[in-house]
Amino acid sequence: MSVKISLHPFLTHLTDDKDVHEVDGKTVGECLEQIAQRYPGVREWILDKDGKLNNIFEVYVNMESAYPEGLAKAVGSGDEIHVVIVIAGG
Repeated sequence: MSVKISLHPFLTHLTDDKDVHEVDGKTVGECLEQIAQRYPGVREWILDKDGKLNNIFEVYVNMESAYPEGLAKAVGSGDEIHVVIVIAGG
């Protein structure tokens, strides 16, 4: 089951300048874990110390927010996950 993950350009310095990765997983969390295993530096940015998604990131599956399921959101073959940075201002 092939799933594509697109990482925010802010993270590509940790992934050999690649922003799109193919992984196999049944949930967003399983897919992100594969990226973290390939590129250990990514883990400390994407996941907090409890293994939850860092609050500066938002995850979309097929252009729809993964909230509230987050890392538990199911994915299937051909799905696309986008990891983006949440920007706030005032």
